[in-house]
Amino acid sequence: MVRLIMGMKGSGKTKQLIELINNAAKDEPGNVVCIEANRNMTYDIHYHIRLIDAHEYKLNGYDLLQGFISGLHAGNYDISHMFIDNFCKIVGKDVDGETETFLSWLDSFGERNNIKFTVTISADPAAATEGMQKFL
Repeated sequence: MVRLIMGMKGSGKTKQLIELINNAAKDEPGNVVCIEANRNMTYDIHYHIRLIDAHEYKLNGYDLLQGFISGLHAGNYDISHMFIDNFCKIVGKDVDGETETFLSWLDSFGERNNIKFTVTISADPAAATEGMQKFL
């Protein structure tokens, strides 16, 4: 239930993500949420999408983001897809073992709650750990 999009800056991740988000606005049966590092996509995505600026909530850590996602779900069981843009910038970390652990948690959380996750990371796909490879 986790899809990971990795690539270096300028490789077209955000353009691909915007297309996926706008398609989800039409196709998803439930609510769609997008968490981004700042409000860069405000005018690019469909107005039905709940756009969240992570900077406003100071989600600078894996535990904080995990709690925030859990809280979003607790407040709205109708969420069917969450997009997280520029993941490493949001949590303030580089790709490492903790990133893999978080993505694994996201996968199991999504399975239990029937939520799809799409995450973008600005990094060379070769930096993905073995456990992250299954989400690419």
